[in-house]
Amino acid sequence: MSTLLLAASADGLAACEREGEGWREIRRGLDGQYVTSVIAREGVILAGTKNGVYRSDDLGASWREASRGLDIRHVRWLAYHPEESDFEYAGTEPAGIFFSHDGAQSWRGCPEVAELRREFGWYLPYSPEAGCVRGLAAHGDHVYAAVEDGCVLVSRDKGETWQLALGSRGRPDHNPPEGRVHSDVHSIAVHSSSAEFVAAPTGGGFYRSMDGGATWTPLYERCYVRAVWLDPQDRDHMILGPADSVDRNGRIEETTDGGHSWNPASRGMDGVPWRSYMVERFSQVGDELLAVLSNGELHAARLEALVWRRVLPLLSSVTAVTALEI
Repeated sequence: MSTLLLAASADGLAACEREGEGWREIRRGLDGQYVTSVIAREGVILAGTKNGVYRSDDLGASWREASRGLDIRHVRWLAYHPEESDFEYAGTEPAGIFFSHDGAQSWRGCPEVAELRREFGWYLPYSPEAGCVRGLAAHGDHVYAAVEDGCVLVSRDKGETWQLALGSRGRPDHNPPEGRVHSDVHSIAVHSSSAEFVAAPTGGGFYRSMDGGATWTPLYERCYVRAVWLDPQDRDHMILGPADSVDRNGRIEETTDGGHSWNPASRGMDGVPWRSYMVERFSQVGDELLAVLSNGELHAARLEALVWRRVLPLLSSVTAVTALEI
């Protein structure tokens, strides 16, 4: 068995294979499309773009549109339910959530998300659209969504219906009271050990909830952060991509004690802290962690040593990565 790495970019999607300690591009698809997200399993690849969802059944050699029922075409994030085949989610801009039970052959929207969007006035500082859903994570019956700038949403029926997490006030609020989460939510992660263990990188720090989003504790305050990796084997081990503000003084830090202390973890990377970019996303591929930076670079490190190296340097404007075992 081998691993196919799929790298989404601002100009299509690259399929890559292992070459020594790095990766080599073997084919390119969706040329001209701004690909925002990519997921893959069971031989199927789904790519989210600014113009809908595309599906490949031949490892990226050919693509067809898979957007029927997707009323909002600008997809910001795709995810699948880890325990159910052919169950996918799409988060959009303006903020909406859609789900599919047939491998993206058709999508159904969740009207309550649009109602919450209008009620609470979600917005984006860099776009005229009313907020966006830029992160989705599922565990059992629980699914969580990150809304920028708005809230954390939760579903307790596998994503069929949604409501505000109890610890999220719903309206854009950058001064949350104790126990609440900052509203500028950039991504969401749920730990493999428990559907109640949720982590939220935000524009006002890194937050964790141990009760399914009802109450939140800031584990890293006074930072702007978009990306976190949760160690599936160790609840106290997390890797974070904080910055001082938007794309300013970005870096990588690590905790092994549940967030009580953080240590630098950018070894091998040049120019840290980065003056004008930061980590956009983390993605685990086998025993490696991949970091997508906001300047479009892709870096990788073995989790056992965490020494970073640039990979696929000829591929510019990377936005997201995933892997498919073939």
